Amino acid sequence: MACTTVLVGKGASNDRSTMIARTDDGHFDVKKLIVVEPKDQPKVYKSKISHVEIPLPENPIRYTASPSVDPKEGIWAATGINAANVGITATETITSNPRVLSADPLVEYKKAKSRREKDVPGGIGEEDIVVLVLPYIRSAREGVLRLASLLEQYGTYESNGVAFNDENEVWWMETIGGHHWMARRVPDEACVIAPNQFGMDSFDLDDAFGAKTAHLCSADLLEFIEKNHLDLNRNGAWNPRDIFGSRSDMDHIYNTPRAWFMGRYLAPYSHTWEGEAPEFSPESDNIPWALVPDRKVTVEDVKYLLSGNYQGTPYNPYSKGAAPGKYRSIGINRTGVTAICQIRSEVPDPLKGVEWVCFGSTTFSAVLPLYTAVSRMPKYVSAVTLDASTENLYWSSRLLGALADPWYHDCIQDIERYQTAVLTEGRRLILEYDKRMIESGDFTLTEKANDALCGMAKEQTVKALNRILMTASEHMKNGFHLADN
Repeated sequence: MACTTVLVGKGASNDRSTMIARTDDGHFDVKKLIVVEPKDQPKVYKSKISHVEIPLPENPIRYTASPSVDPKEGIWAATGINAANVGITATETITSNPRVLSADPLVEYKKAKSRREKDVPGGIGEEDIVVLVLPYIRSAREGVLRLASLLEQYGTYESNGVAFNDENEVWWMETIGGHHWMARRVPDEACVIAPNQFGMDSFDLDDAFGAKTAHLCSADLLEFIEKNHLDLNRNGAWNPRDIFGSRSDMDHIYNTPRAWFMGRYLAPYSHTWEGEAPEFSPESDNIPWALVPDRKVTVEDVKYLLSGNYQGTPYNPYSKGAAPGKYRSIGINRTGVTAICQIRSEVPDPLKGVEWVCFGSTTFSAVLPLYTAVSRMPKYVSAVTLDASTENLYWSSRLLGALADPWYHDCIQDIERYQTAVLTEGRRLILEYDKRMIESGDFTLTEKANDALCGMAKEQTVKALNRILMTASEHMKNGFHLADN
């Protein structure tokens, strides 16, 4: 699925939290945010796409998920935070190359061609990973290791990047062919930007095959590379992106420009992004996977990045510049859900997990914080149906985007006011309930807090819809006034 990911290490954030965030860019997938209790977790998982069946461990723990409302293609849980305050976002579809895919083919479902044959199940993929992994891990590193064991046993039918975070660490894992993989701990002071490409541009092999402090990979990765002549590096360099990734014309339209926009925002002074001889351009193949930002990064920054449509550049599709729409935007129309999984370190355990959720096109939608140590989510985010309705945040957000997009210049000020209001009130309510729960020791108030947060979001969203609908109505082409003649 064509998504965009941002990862923030503990030392790079303004409040020493870790953050993993991703736009889930399906095809207008209808999404909701729910809580899955251990009793509701299956004993055997069955994939609808690949038909693989996988027995699951005993004793799962509670977790949040953003599944598709229509289950016909599977769960597609997308992202979540579990009861151990471990987050996941799965997955960022990434690129590979024919050399890798021929040496370790993707494990695709094969339907029987006759009655005498049997169907051959495929591997695991984006549909499955959250449900297979999140209920069974208690650290980000454990997430990498559990997913690695599943990849090695069952394989995958697609190339994916997956992020995990806990209170102290963020890990990024990329699949290599059908069964191989590698993972890195994101440096504490760094941010990672991942736009649908194989991303890692450095890797410490000594660590991966030694102490395993910050690097992990398939046990036979070096043999796999050597046997299949995959290493394209020269002069002693070892860049995984050049070995396992891609370098195509399509990358320069679809992927690298998004990395350029995000890097330009995060490190505007440390690197040169524009001018006659920039260090990186929108079509550069060597934009760093991880950057140390020029200032500490906030949730607001992450939301801004994931709402990006090249504002402030000639490539903004809403501008009258020279080349609007030349590159694929980050804030795209078909996004189902965007989540920022934030694990905080300076509060009690029940308050550490906060999931900032945003439905629909991020350019026009607001992001709402919700505590994850709860047994339920409010109906405003969980009771979503396939029918359009202003009674939930998903459809209200879709309506806002569809109404505002044709009249962007007339609506964008009201959209920004709406987004700021939800962020401001959301932060205020989190601060208020943090204080109340810490002082009282009553952490069951997380559910009451979420109700208050959703009540606030509904009020602000209805106000925004009223304003945007009026603007769109006034601009309808069948308007007529006698004075026009």
